[in-house]
Amino acid sequence: MEPLSAHGLPRLSWIDTLYSKCNYNTDGYEGEGAEDGKSQDGSETLPYIDESPTMSPQLCVAQGPDGEPISPTPPEGLHEGDLGKGLEMKKLVLSGFLTSEEIYINQLEALQLPLRPLKATATTSQPVLTLQQIDTIFYKIQDILEIHKEFYDALSPSIQQWDEKVTVGHLFKKLASQLGVYKAFVDNYKIALETAEKCSQANIQFQKISEVSLYTDMRISPPTALLYKPIDRVTRSTLVLHDLLKHTPEDHPDFPLLQDALRISQNFLSSINEEIDPRRTAVTTPKGEARQLVKDGFLVEVSESSRKLRHVFLFTDLLLCAKMKKTAVGRHQQYECKWYIPLADLTFQTPDDSDPCPNIQVLPEHEIEEMKMKISVLKNEIQKEKKAPKGQSRVERLRKKMNEQESWLLLHSPTIPFRVHNKHGKTFLFLLSSDYERSEWRESIQKLQKKDLQVCILTTYELQVLTNSCVKLRTVHNIPVTGNKDDEESSGLYGFLHVIVHSAKGFKESANLYCTLEVDSFGYFVSKAKTRVFRDTAEPSWNEEFEIELEGSQYLRILCYEKCYDKSMLNKDDNEIVDKIMGKGQVQLDPQTVQSKNWQMDVIEMNGIKVEFSMKFTSRDLSLKRTPSKKQSGVFGVKISVVTKRERSKVPYIVRQCIEEVEKRGIDEVGIYRISGVATDIQALKLAFDTNTKDILMMLSDMDINAIAGTLKLYFRELPEPLLTDRLYPAFMEGIALSDPAAKENCMMHLLRSLPEPNIMTFLTLLDHLKRVAEKEPVNKMSLHNLATVFGPTLLRPSESESLKGQHIMSATDIWSHDVMGQVQVLLYYLQHPPISYAELKRNTLYFSTDV
Repeated sequence: MEPLSAHGLPRLSWIDTLYSKCNYNTDGYEGEGAEDGKSQDGSETLPYIDESPTMSPQLCVAQGPDGEPISPTPPEGLHEGDLGKGLEMKKLVLSGFLTSEEIYINQLEALQLPLRPLKATATTSQPVLTLQQIDTIFYKIQDILEIHKEFYDALSPSIQQWDEKVTVGHLFKKLASQLGVYKAFVDNYKIALETAEKCSQANIQFQKISEVSLYTDMRISPPTALLYKPIDRVTRSTLVLHDLLKHTPEDHPDFPLLQDALRISQNFLSSINEEIDPRRTAVTTPKGEARQLVKDGFLVEVSESSRKLRHVFLFTDLLLCAKMKKTAVGRHQQYECKWYIPLADLTFQTPDDSDPCPNIQVLPEHEIEEMKMKISVLKNEIQKEKKAPKGQSRVERLRKKMNEQESWLLLHSPTIPFRVHNKHGKTFLFLLSSDYERSEWRESIQKLQKKDLQVCILTTYELQVLTNSCVKLRTVHNIPVTGNKDDEESSGLYGFLHVIVHSAKGFKESANLYCTLEVDSFGYFVSKAKTRVFRDTAEPSWNEEFEIELEGSQYLRILCYEKCYDKSMLNKDDNEIVDKIMGKGQVQLDPQTVQSKNWQMDVIEMNGIKVEFSMKFTSRDLSLKRTPSKKQSGVFGVKISVVTKRERSKVPYIVRQCIEEVEKRGIDEVGIYRISGVATDIQALKLAFDTNTKDILMMLSDMDINAIAGTLKLYFRELPEPLLTDRLYPAFMEGIALSDPAAKENCMMHLLRSLPEPNIMTFLTLLDHLKRVAEKEPVNKMSLHNLATVFGPTLLRPSESESLKGQHIMSATDIWSHDVMGQVQVLLYYLQHPPISYAELKRNTLYFSTDV
C-alpha cells in the first residue's frame, strides 16, 4: 500500500516522479484547453509561466497584435437570472481547484522527501551535496508548501459548507499577496537548475535522482521535474481566478476581492515575464546549441505572383517562414517550413541594386471596402440569430462565412512592402499593413545581427525538429479574425476618438519631427492622422487635436518620425522618400477609460523618447447627430438655403473656398480627406467662417491642407439636414438598390432633379471636385470609392428625427450597417455616372416622368 500524505491522497514517490514523463496538466484543473508540457516532437520544453491564449481566452497577461503584453479587463459578472447557475458553476470550479491544490501539495512534499537524507550526509565525510547546494536547489520550497497548506485548510470548509453567501475571495487575495515568495523562487530558479545539473554530473548518487531522459533520439536535459511545479502553479491560479469571476455576480461580496486577487496575480506575472520569456521561447538543437524564439506573427508573402498567408518565426540565429498544414479535427497543429535564412546571410539591400522590383498586385480600393461592408452585415446577422430561439445552427454557418471573408481581407489589404534577401541573391517579399509593423521586424532582426553570428545550415532532420517546435514556442496563435475570438471578447470601439498630441522629449539632437496616428480596423492597422512637422528642435510641442473615426478599433499607435527633405533618398520598395522612425508605441483603447467624458492624459515611452498625449471617445450615434445651430448668422448648422440666400450665391462661400484651396495645394496630398486635420485648426476655421472674418483667405492660405479638407467635411456633417435631404433619403436608398441599369439611371437622375436648387448646385460642384481629386489617385491614393466612403454618410445620413421615423438608426457597434453601405453606394454611383450640367438637367425631361 502506498503511503498517504497528510491530506489523504497517495504520496507521490520522489524517484517515480523524476523518472516519469511528467504531464504537467494532471493537476486536477485544466482551465480551458490547457496545453501539455511537450512540444510536437515529444521533447519536454523548458519551464515558463504560460501566458499563451491557447490555455484560456482570458489568460493572465494577454497580448496585443504586436505580441506586447497588455492587461486584460476581467470578465463581467453574471446577471441576476444566471445567479443560481453561476454560483453552482463557481462551486464546481472551486472543487476542481481544491483537488488540484491537494495534488500540488503532495508534489511539494515529494520534492522535499530527499531533503532529510541529503542534509544528513552533508555533514559527513562523503556528502552527496553540500548544505549550500541543498539550500540553492530547494530554495523556498518549504515556504511555498506552508502557504498552500494554509490556503487548502481554509478553502476546504468553505466548499463543504457551500451556500450562496460563502466568500472565498479573501483567501485568494491573501494567496496572491504572498506571491513575493514565488518571486524569490523564480529569481533563484535558473541557478537552482544549473546547480542541480552540475551536481548531477559530479555525483553519481545525485545523478540517479536527476538522470536525463531520451526523447526521439535527442538527448535533452530537462530540469528536475518537480521544480517546475511552483512556476506552473501561478498560471493555474490566475486561470482559476478568471473562471471564478466569470461565475460570480458583480454585486456578490466576492467579486471585488477576486478582482483584486486577479490584479495582483497579473502584476506579478507582468513583473517576471521578461525574465521568464527566454526560458519559454528556448529550443535546444540536436547539436546542443541554444536557440530562442524572439518574435513571430502572421505575414502575407508574395510568392509566384500570388499572396500567401505565412507564419514567420524570428529565432536568435535565423528567420523561418512556415505555413500551417491542414490537419484532421482533433489532431495537433503542424507547420511546414517553406524557407529559412540564417541571420548571418540576411540583408535588407538587394545584392544587385539594378534589379527591378517585382510588380505587386493591389486590389482596387472599392473591393476592399465592399468586403468590409459584407463582413459588417454578417456581424449584424450573427447578433440577430444569436437572439433567435433556433438560430444557433445558422450562427455557425455565418461565422464560417465571415471567417473566410475576414481571412480574404487580411490577405489582400496589406500594401507596404518588406523585403529580405540572402547573400546568394534570393529575395523574399512580404506585404504589411503598417510602417509600425515593418519597423518592428526590421529592428528585431538588426538587433540580433549586431551579435557575432555564424552561418547555420540545418539538415533536413534538424529543420523538421525546429519546425515542429514552432507550435509550442509561438506567441501569436491565431490570425486576427473575429472567428478566433470568444463572444465575451471586446469587439472594439465604434465612433470617434479625439486625440491631442501634446509634446515629445528625449531626443538627443535637434531634428524636423512629426507624429502619425494609427488605429486597427478589421484586423489590420490604418494611418489616420499626422501632425505638422516641428522643425529643428529636440523638444517639439505640437498641441494638435485630431478626430479619428474608429471601426471596431482596440489599439492606438503613435509613431514619431524625423522628416527627410533630401529627394535623393528614395525607398526602392515604394518609391517614396524615407522618413526615419525615431520611436513608436501603442496603447489599448479600454472602453471603460476612453469613454469617460473627460480627457485622459497619458505618455507613450518609445526608445527613450516620451510622447505626451490626451484622448477621449465619443460614440458614433452621439457624434453624428445633426444639431441645428442656435445662431442663424453663421454657416455651420444652418440650412444651406438660408446661407446661399444670405450670400446671394448658388453654392455656399465656405464650400467654394475650401475646394479652391484643396485643388490649389492639396490635390497631390496622400490621403486627402481621409487623413484627419488638426481639430484646433478646424475649429479656428469654423469660427472664422461663422463670423465672416475678413482674414479668412489669409487663414486658408496659411492653414494645413488637411485642416481645410476637415473643415469642408465638418460643414456637410453639421448641416441640420443632409445635402441630399431627409425627404428624398428613402427614395435614394430604394433607387440605388434597383437592379436594372436603365431603371436605376432614370430614378437616380430624377431624384437629383428633385433636389432644391442650392442643394443640387452644391452637390454638382462637390462631385466635379471629387472627380478631379480621384484623377490624381496614383499620387494621393484616393480613389472614387475611397472618396465615396468618406463623403457618402456625411452627405446622406438623415437628421435624428428622420432617423427615428424611418428606423435608420445606426448601431453604435456597426459603422458599416446596411444604411451606411447604401449611403456610400449612392455617392459612388454619381461619381461613376456624372450627371449632365445643371442647366441641361433642368431642360432635359428625358429622365423624368413623374414627380417624387
